Amino acid sequence: MMMIRSVKYHWILIAGLLAGVKSVAQQAAPLLTIKDAVEIALKNNYNIKLTKNNTTIAGNNVTLGNAGILPQVSGDFTSTNSIQNTTQTKSDGSQAIINGAHNSSINYGINLNWTIFDGFGMFANYDQLKQLNELSQVSQRDTIESTISDVINTYYDLVNQNQLIIAQKGEIEISRTQLRYANDKFDVGRASRLDVLNAQVNLNTDTATLLGEIQQFRSLKIRMNQLLVRPLQTDFAVSDTIVIDDKLILGDIINQAQTANPKILASQINRRLAETNLRQVQAQRYPQVGVNGGYGFTNSKSPAGFARQQDSRGLNYGLTATINIFNGLNQSRKERNAKIQIDNANINLAQTRQAIEAQINNFYITYLSGLDLVKLNQANMAVAKRNLDISLEKYKLGNITPLEIREAQKNYLDAQSRYFAAQYQAKSAEITLKEITNNINIQ
Repeated sequence: MMMIRSVKYHWILIAGLLAGVKSVAQQAAPLLTIKDAVEIALKNNYNIKLTKNNTTIAGNNVTLGNAGILPQVSGDFTSTNSIQNTTQTKSDGSQAIINGAHNSSINYGINLNWTIFDGFGMFANYDQLKQLNELSQVSQRDTIESTISDVINTYYDLVNQNQLIIAQKGEIEISRTQLRYANDKFDVGRASRLDVLNAQVNLNTDTATLLGEIQQFRSLKIRMNQLLVRPLQTDFAVSDTIVIDDKLILGDIINQAQTANPKILASQINRRLAETNLRQVQAQRYPQVGVNGGYGFTNSKSPAGFARQQDSRGLNYGLTATINIFNGLNQSRKERNAKIQIDNANINLAQTRQAIEAQINNFYITYLSGLDLVKLNQANMAVAKRNLDISLEKYKLGNITPLEIREAQKNYLDAQSRYFAAQYQAKSAEITLKEITNNINIQ
């Protein structure tokens, strides 16, 4: 009787634990679709906001004035004052002594400076600004695609973990049934106490596994809420299926990556920037020609001067020109280095293309392997389920041992776990391949 009461107590304890985790039940939380998750991330994600701001700054910088093409006009004002003691000796030998003479001078006006030719360097500057803006836009698209990829992968990781939870709950129901069968057999003397205890241990073990999976599920929810930039404890439900695009072709992916991959595009822009840098350096070989002009007013007072006060106003203008004749051979050195930078940019582009192609091949292998494993484990799961059903009937009739039924139960759970893992593997590889080609589509 003590054994029966102990078993009943454990059963009640486990029932209480299971009731405590019902807060993760999908029916109790609003459904978050994959499309909703992506839309929220695009609106709220911090990384996306930062890269959009940086892109706006780069766009604002693309102006003729920032490139040095437009003139610079300034309004200037200068006021100087002094108090001096002056002794003047005239040509006839007489002296004039002036103490505390207050001298002042005021200058103000509008001045213009305009570089009209600098060896076409200003046009190279403008091209550089446009290319930097384009590079920033590529970086923005890369950040957006990367964030969407993170959201989708986290979402399907949640789906995978939820499927494991559902499977584990099914295992617990089977373990409960085994415990009930063991108790019934013990009551009529057809089973030993050891059978009841083993069934109880199995139920406890399955419950502990479920609690661990629920904890991981909750951690993934926090990760998703972080990506969506909303309260981390926001509850939500996810769908219960993973749909895999099984139509991806390796050659198409590689070709798309060459024209759409952000890292390849960035390498191409960096090569153009290196070429632009050479143009900027070469511009220093040419004359620098500028014009200047302005209109000013000057008022000066000097009690000790020949003229006690002088006012002047008028237009001033001029032309300046300079050319680099010799600067310690630095011009040639800069040009050689600029050409080496172009060579480095070409090498980096080739290296990036190869790295992306290798990445695509690796993930495509993972993708194909995942698709094959999905088919294999789907069939294996059906076989394992049938074997478990037969084993439960035999155990009920007393034809097999508790160890055998536990083995059948474990085989079915393992088959489910492998099937879910294969689904997630194939889907994750699919998303990564689409991210590489900048081609993630949310249906």
